[in-house]
Amino acid sequence: MMKLSALLLVGALAAPFSIAAPLPAGADYEVGFSPNAGGLVLVLQGIDGAKSSILVAAYSFTSKPIAESLLNAHKRGVKVQVVADEKSNRKGYSAAQFLANQGVPVRLNGNYAIFHHKFMVIDGQNVETGSFNYSAAAANRNAENVLLLRNVKPLANKYAAEWTRLWDEATPLPKAY
Repeated sequence: MMKLSALLLVGALAAPFSIAAPLPAGADYEVGFSPNAGGLVLVLQGIDGAKSSILVAAYSFTSKPIAESLLNAHKRGVKVQVVADEKSNRKGYSAAQFLANQGVPVRLNGNYAIFHHKFMVIDGQNVETGSFNYSAAAANRNAENVLLLRNVKPLANKYAAEWTRLWDEATPLPKAY
C-alpha cells in the first residue's frame, strides 16, 4: 500500500500543471503597463477591435471606460458575456451591474475565496490577460501589466474552456431596476 501511495504521488507530481507551446504562425502580441495609459489603452483596443464575441472574466470590475467600451461592442452586435467575482461586484458601483442593466449577460461567481481572473477571449482567437484589474485603480494607481495576444486560437480555446467552466457554475446577475 505504501509503494502504491508513493507511486501515485510521484505520478501526480510528474503531471504537468501547465502546458507550454510555441505561438502559432501569424500570431503577434502587445504588452502594456500601468499606471500610465498603456494598460488601459491595450484593453480598450482589444474590445474595440472585436467583431463577433468577447468573453470577460473579471475580479474587480469598476472601470467606466471598459464598461462603456463593452457596452458599445454589445450595441454594435458583438456577443459580450461577463463572469465576475461575486464578492467584488455586489457592493458599491459595479461595471458588472451597469452592463447587466443594459442587457449584457453577466454572471457572478462566488465559489472561490477570490475569483482573481482578469482575461478576455476576443473573437475566439485573441486573448487579453495580465494582472490588470478592470478598475480605475489598475489604470491610474497600481503597477499592472496587460498582454494582448492575437491570432492564438489554440490558446484562446483553452481560455474559452476555462471561461465556460466558470460561467456554468456562476449565478446570473439580474437587472437592478
